[in-house]
Amino acid sequence: MDNVMVSLKNVSFKYHTLEGETEALNDISFDVYEGEFVGVIGPSGCGKSTLLSIISGLLKPSRGSVEVNGKIGYMLQRDHLFEWRTIWQNAILGLEIQKKLTEESRSYVKDLLKKYGLWEFRNYYPNQLSGGMRQRAALIRTLALKPDILLLDEAFSALDYQTKLAISDEVYKILKNEQKTAVIVTHDISEAIAMCNRIVVLSKRPAYVKRIYEISLTCDDYSPIGRRKAPEFREYFNSIWKELDIHV
Repeated sequence: MDNVMVSLKNVSFKYHTLEGETEALNDISFDVYEGEFVGVIGPSGCGKSTLLSIISGLLKPSRGSVEVNGKIGYMLQRDHLFEWRTIWQNAILGLEIQKKLTEESRSYVKDLLKKYGLWEFRNYYPNQLSGGMRQRAALIRTLALKPDILLLDEAFSALDYQTKLAISDEVYKILKNEQKTAVIVTHDISEAIAMCNRIVVLSKRPAYVKRIYEISLTCDDYSPIGRRKAPEFREYFNSIWKELDIHV
């Protein structure tokens, strides 16, 4: 994992409103290496999604620098599938918008749908699928554009608990299988430990990096569900929970 895919150096960000400036991020630095899954966790409203927007280029930092080596794909909390389009039509939407719909790209989407169990549902509409299947379809739509880096912004939080466990397991396996790099923003500590190689813990706003955890688990099954059974899992959970600036 020598190749740096994302590098943040001393990144700060201020929102400008009619009332004045609001500092969201303060001097954030970390790297994301090729094939790595990095989790970003912190108190609600601390600027986690803002950080993803900066990595994606949607926002420019007020100070500091961001380097991204590769194409980015973005997965949001909602699947944002168009209800009037079939699963196939949703899967090729990004390619249509970017005018990249060729025989080769069609074949690639077809292979993805077959590989991940959605080909037989290609003529169904989103409201005919379960929440987990919809999220899988949204992921395939993102993968169709062949991104190198996936940004996941609370991508499973809209699902019920059982579906969330199952689909996070599926998404993890798909991204590993497709050899992607991922930055995962979540408020779910267990999800972050189960899916990530490292976890960046942010403070309350203005957010700075409080600590970066290297996740090393002893387990035979390295899927997210398997990793939850590791003896070290609870220790990481308790340590990260104490690190968060959450006051009830």
